[in-house]
Amino acid sequence: MANQDKPFGFKLVGNLSGVNNHRVNEYNIESGSTQGIFSGDPVKMLTGGFIDVADAAGDVKILGIFRGCQYVDANSKEVVYSAHFPAAKTATGDIVAFVEDNPNNLYEVQCTGSLARTDIGANVDIAYTAGSTVSGQSKAEIASSSGSGTANYRLVGVSKDSENNELGSANVNMIVKINEHAYDQLAGGV
Repeated sequence: MANQDKPFGFKLVGNLSGVNNHRVNEYNIESGSTQGIFSGDPVKMLTGGFIDVADAAGDVKILGIFRGCQYVDANSKEVVYSAHFPAAKTATGDIVAFVEDNPNNLYEVQCTGSLARTDIGANVDIAYTAGSTVSGQSKAEIASSSGSGTANYRLVGVSKDSENNELGSANVNMIVKINEHAYDQLAGGV
């Protein structure tokens, strides 16, 4: 049976330390940010302490996965809780983003194409598409071709989803770990 083509971003499925860590931490998004961020999108830290979507192959170290936000709408003055942050949204005060930032988390992600069992252990990059402004859900996928040795994600297994775990077919769901994480120390680093 062919895999379904239904990207959903990064879905937390486990943790290498065995801890059930569904915890999120709070970070800030700059008011008027020009790009939307969707639930399941990988995010990066910018200078100045703000976060933004990590949408490019080989992007800087990944901070974690975005899980929604809270802000005061500049027009209505109402507190808004949202699964996504709309592009160019202006807000009053801080825009608080909720991010899964544990470097040991494992995520299920759909691939853009097909992979083989021999690809497990390879480093891959993202193939980013903006998510749904209706559901707030990410459409981020991982590229089906191996990236450089410093690509942001490592393939660690195949999904247990029986409708999307057929290796060798397009849109297979894989389990990944963030390989280039903001809170991981590089080998030989200080």
